[in-house]
Amino acid sequence: MNAIAKKLALALGMLALATSCTTTSDSSTQTQRSPKVTEVTDSAKVTTIKIDGSSTVYPITQAIAKQFEQTKQQNKGQVTVNFSGTSGGFEKFCAGEIDISNASRPILKQEMEACNKNGVRYFELPIAFDALTIAINPQNNWAKDITVAELKKIWEPAAQGKITRWNQVRASWPDRPLNLYGAGDKSGTFDYFTEAIVGKARTSRKDYTASEDDEVLVAGISKDPNALGYFGYAYYEENQNKLKALAVNNGKGAVLPSRETVEKVQYQPLSRPLFIYANFESAQKKPAVQDFLNFYLKNAPKIATSVGYVPLPDEAYNLDYVHLNKGKVGTVFEGEAQLNLTIGELLRKQAKF
Repeated sequence: MNAIAKKLALALGMLALATSCTTTSDSSTQTQRSPKVTEVTDSAKVTTIKIDGSSTVYPITQAIAKQFEQTKQQNKGQVTVNFSGTSGGFEKFCAGEIDISNASRPILKQEMEACNKNGVRYFELPIAFDALTIAINPQNNWAKDITVAELKKIWEPAAQGKITRWNQVRASWPDRPLNLYGAGDKSGTFDYFTEAIVGKARTSRKDYTASEDDEVLVAGISKDPNALGYFGYAYYEENQNKLKALAVNNGKGAVLPSRETVEKVQYQPLSRPLFIYANFESAQKKPAVQDFLNFYLKNAPKIATSVGYVPLPDEAYNLDYVHLNKGKVGTVFEGEAQLNLTIGELLRKQAKF
């Protein structure tokens, strides 16, 4: 019996040793996995910079965001850029849902009130000038220019269902359908165009193809020989093989949109400043947002030119940089758009801020 007991004790000892070895192996496996958990935690620390708003400003911001993510800054911030129109962007921005709002007009009073209600303070940073473009299909061989009065005749609310043919606008134009394409009512371009042309912001006929996505408007006009529409100059610049621009006559002669005519204050009243608005708290609490904004201002002149907009003078970007890094929040526009604003006047406004 003693011999059996000794064998049993030996077997139990070996079993205990095997169990001990198995437990050690499991523990070792868990220890090897722990760095993976740390890696996930580290990646979660990457800041997402959320941007929305104007489709007009979108090409500049999107190009800068791509460059930013290709630099060493990519480990600090990932940038998402969407567009829902200037008004749509401000709705999200003033609710604190995004860090930066692209805008093709200044912030309005009701948007200022919404931001104030939600404790959202903001930097107002002008980044370029646009020549809002009147576009037609390349097959249109009758229209070369258009007056501001004719544009009003087309787009005012009284024209709805009535001004539907080209010869109703100008007698020398053919008796063909007039198919209209323009900005949706969430767009800053809609706000600016209606105020500049019709005389009152957000006052327009409604029987036209409307979109906050300028690519939709480009596609429509490029396929429709009877089309006329409007959108930011960058979209015309990118699609000149599909579109023709009409020269606009404000009473001083017909002028085509271009960098030169904007800088010489000749393309009026459809020249306008473009902006980004940045959440002050985001810039203070998220280093990646501050890094991105500084990167943006450094690269805006080159990128604005490359996508078809008019860059501001160096002094304007320097003022943006000073306001950003000294925490100068607010707007110089008092909640209203200003028509016929020149680059020089914008610069003076910013300098006094």
